[in-house]
Amino acid sequence: MNSSIRYQQWALNAIFIVLAAFCLLPFVLLVAASFTDEQTIIRNGYSFFPEKLSLYAYEYLFKSSASIFRSYGISILVTITGTAIGLLMITLLAYPLSRKDMPLRTGLSFYVFFTILFNGGLVPTYLVYTQVFDIKNTLLALIVPYLLLSGFYVLLARTFFQNTIPPEIIESAYMDGAGEFRIFFRMILPLSTPVLATVGLFQLIRYWNDWFNGLIFITKEDLFSLQYLLNKILLDIQFLAVSDMGGRQGDALSALPKEGVRMAMAVVGVIPIMAAYPFFQKFFVKGLTVGAVKG
Repeated sequence: MNSSIRYQQWALNAIFIVLAAFCLLPFVLLVAASFTDEQTIIRNGYSFFPEKLSLYAYEYLFKSSASIFRSYGISILVTITGTAIGLLMITLLAYPLSRKDMPLRTGLSFYVFFTILFNGGLVPTYLVYTQVFDIKNTLLALIVPYLLLSGFYVLLARTFFQNTIPPEIIESAYMDGAGEFRIFFRMILPLSTPVLATVGLFQLIRYWNDWFNGLIFITKEDLFSLQYLLNKILLDIQFLAVSDMGGRQGDALSALPKEGVRMAMAVVGVIPIMAAYPFFQKFFVKGLTVGAVKG
């Protein structure tokens, strides 16, 4: 019997190793394509084993290295700040909603859920942020919008608090004279590492991959985030490539590493997320499942 179970475990491990390898193949192809000569890509398509290697895509990308590194710094600052503040705001709202003794709990929960289904639209959002909040061309324009649009994460954290934190812990803390904030920061949050890591990873990816807020609210080059800058570089290449310019300039423009730059941009943008994910991995599944199933 033990031998049969062992064989089943080996078979499952082998299946998941194969599945993991298939998941990694697109990224390997992405990296290989970023180091492939542009004409080779045009002639032969993408390949795991490039016929001709080239660093021209990265050289072209980092010609404006000062802008790249500045945008990296802005994206890192915005991501860390937004994730930290977002986690605090989400948990401060989710925890009261998880308490059965909170007045208007059902109505507030429905209000949070309603924001997931509907929003004001692009034009009202732009007017509110630029004319009411007056945050255009500031770092707040890259942080604030996602702080106010996290209804799903609030409900996820609320369900975790409601189904995972024993009410007896809160009652015993009351009996010892602890206040609400002390209970929240000293007892609830330390017991909520899985959901904090899960929501934190979602927020981190959301901020890091954002380019749309930069497109709408940012016009100063000094405030471009990494994703918006990379997207702008790509659009510039596409514009130059379709421009009707003959002679030497036309030949030079046709040699621009359009496909290679796409791949290099993806590699540059994904590395920080890949570096951060292992720190969240052990909590990720638990944070999703424990908060979704009542124990």
